[in-house]
Amino acid sequence: MKSNRKRLGDLLVEAGIITEENLQDTLTYKKEGQKIGDALLERGLINEQQLIEVLEFQLGIPQISLFRYPIDTAVISLIAKDFAFRNLVMPIRKDGNQLIVAMHDPMDYIALDDMGLSTGLVISPVIAKKEEIIASLYKYFSKTETFEELDMDRIADENLAGEDAPAVKLVNQLLEVGVQMKASDIHIDPQESKIHIRYRVDGILRTERILSKKIYSLLIARIKILANLNITETRLPQDGRIKLDVNATPVDLRISLLPTIYGEKIVIRILDLSNVMIHLSQLGFNKVNGQAFVKMIERPSGMILITGPTGSGKTSTLYAALNHLNTEQVNIITVEDPVEYQMKGINQVQVNPSIGLTFASGLRSILRQDPNIVMIGEIRDRETAEIAVRASLTGHLVLSTLHTNSALSTIPRLLDMDVEPYLVVSSLIGVIAQRLVRKVCPDCKIEYTPSAMERNLFQKRGIPVQSLYRGEGCPSCQNSGYHGRIAIHEVLNIDDTIQTMMMNNKPLSEIKQYLVLNGMIFLIDDGLLKAKQGMTTIEEVLRVARHD
Repeated sequence: MKSNRKRLGDLLVEAGIITEENLQDTLTYKKEGQKIGDALLERGLINEQQLIEVLEFQLGIPQISLFRYPIDTAVISLIAKDFAFRNLVMPIRKDGNQLIVAMHDPMDYIALDDMGLSTGLVISPVIAKKEEIIASLYKYFSKTETFEELDMDRIADENLAGEDAPAVKLVNQLLEVGVQMKASDIHIDPQESKIHIRYRVDGILRTERILSKKIYSLLIARIKILANLNITETRLPQDGRIKLDVNATPVDLRISLLPTIYGEKIVIRILDLSNVMIHLSQLGFNKVNGQAFVKMIERPSGMILITGPTGSGKTSTLYAALNHLNTEQVNIITVEDPVEYQMKGINQVQVNPSIGLTFASGLRSILRQDPNIVMIGEIRDRETAEIAVRASLTGHLVLSTLHTNSALSTIPRLLDMDVEPYLVVSSLIGVIAQRLVRKVCPDCKIEYTPSAMERNLFQKRGIPVQSLYRGEGCPSCQNSGYHGRIAIHEVLNIDDTIQTMMMNNKPLSEIKQYLVLNGMIFLIDDGLLKAKQGMTTIEEVLRVARHD
């Protein structure tokens, strides 16, 4: 292997899959410690199959499907579990003094050398897809107790901290699976005699496991201990937070407990700290909207609002904007509830209503700290809206979020908060509405001819279409046809004409007509354009965006 130690980026450029400019741009913006292959995949410059084919052709390393390959369980113990998960390597069989190992990155020469030293064997790598390796690691390395036969009388209440305690092992398993599936939330739902474990993946909830109710009291106690919550309190809702590493992945967990008739329901929100959106190019803006958004946030003052329902990626867009603006020359202060991701060089304030630190009071104090840019997690009331508007009129750039259905409906929503119309008109410089849609799985994507109904939908929006795409379903996407999510946007730039129309109380229908004539790309349009490009499907777009 050592004689052929080329770099992956160079191989991809040589194969003509990416340009040298793509490579250098990705190297500049990739996350600290992130491998170049993962960064290119994340930015959509390559898909996993292209990556595997280049490695297979250029290095002569064969590709296998782990779902069809017979794995010798006797060799599993040759590689440490932590090492296997951290480096995504799966030992599959031994052939004389050779250990055959499935790798996501067969060019990880450090991992190859480490495995050779620890096993004393010659490591022979084969290439496998990332999801297949992760699924195999959980299948062969993780335990799968059902806890049905647990003798609760023999388990002491204090046995909640040892690594071998049933509740500790179960909580670890649930978190590991959540991180592996890239779930945003884990739901632990107590029923009369069972516990339902559900994971929200790509915005869709699905039941993954049903457990015996016997383990329930220990499970709840373990989670409460980790989150520093009151173990004895079962009648009131509680909220907590846990920060830990799950198989070398740093995660921040938000814990919410709600009393129900069958016990306390737990929802665990998983914030993957290694996967923070940090660059505007990762947000999925089309070229027109992306340029308009950058131009907007680079203005010295004014108010920019990002709208959409809960879970539509508003926070990621805000953080990416702040990251773009974050330089030594500016003072950026945020007031959030809660502070989801901690960013270097930015002053972040956590709201705490129990001691009187609300959005409004925090915002008043922030304005005495000489800020250039202020980010407010959410505008929820008249007082916060009024201070935000006045701050934007006194030379500050204010970024915030609001819950509305479209960019245009943000205007009456602000006026409903009893903010003076002339202040709203003067301060608002732009509104971005967004939703998240599931992406077509790149491993089972197929092209098809659109039906008459689908063609008609595109024609109504003035978009020509010859072919569309969908996922057939494969092991990589757990037969859903989708893998990951991407945002669709509409960017409303408040120009002088719209300001005049707002001041004269013109109806929204008239403002919308002006925007249509001026070529604004609405949510449905951006969604259909992304469906045409094969990023998503019409079903996904219509699920989240209205078609008027």
